[in-house]
Amino acid sequence: MMKSIRFLHKWLSLVVAVQLVIWLSSGLFFNLMDHDKASGNQYRQRVNSLLVIDHQMLVEPKLGLLDKQSQSLKLISLLDQPYYLFNHQQALYRHLPNSYSLMNAYSGELMVIDESMAIDIAKTSYKGGSGGIDIASVKKLSPPIADIPKEQNVLWQININDEAYTSIYLDAGSGKIIGHVNDDKRFADFFFMLHFMDYGSVGNFNNWQIIFFSLLMLVLSLTGFIWVIDLARKGRYRVTKG
Repeated sequence: MMKSIRFLHKWLSLVVAVQLVIWLSSGLFFNLMDHDKASGNQYRQRVNSLLVIDHQMLVEPKLGLLDKQSQSLKLISLLDQPYYLFNHQQALYRHLPNSYSLMNAYSGELMVIDESMAIDIAKTSYKGGSGGIDIASVKKLSPPIADIPKEQNVLWQININDEAYTSIYLDAGSGKIIGHVNDDKRFADFFFMLHFMDYGSVGNFNNWQIIFFSLLMLVLSLTGFIWVIDLARKGRYRVTKG
């Protein structure tokens, strides 16, 4: 019995030691990294949401055209135009599944964010590098999305041809800029993945790997405690007078 416990304890010690080295290495990287670059926002600028609205031109929100029950309604600005944003499925957090509809607040026309509109919105959040903005490609992505593993909504991905390989993500339903991701942020995210054992890329540390490793730590502690008790019982620990 004790032979099995000692064998298990030694091998668990090796597994735990490897993960401890990963924690220490990734923690050191977090202290040394350039936090501005790691954010992925080198070329991001604040989108001006202030808009002078002619309230006499606003139309009443035509709920009947949507064929959906709305949980909330907001007047927003996209590309210097006012829009009614209907939320038909309002989640607790933005990255959880939401369902939106857009209506032009002046004409009452229902709008769908197509590729051209997505590019125009993305450009408003990009302040440009040395060569300005050059669109490399545009994709409409459904989750899971590698750069933003927590995201559960459909996004437009606008890839910029710059030295950082920036990708701009915006919500396909609301037009909201979700974030900028570039190679610096992807590199930092790799170390976050290692540090939080997020090997399944779910975007948080509440995962089965952490739970499993915690159980290994518990077993390591128990086997070590049993081994110590066994050595003490055999008289391996003695107090000698100096």
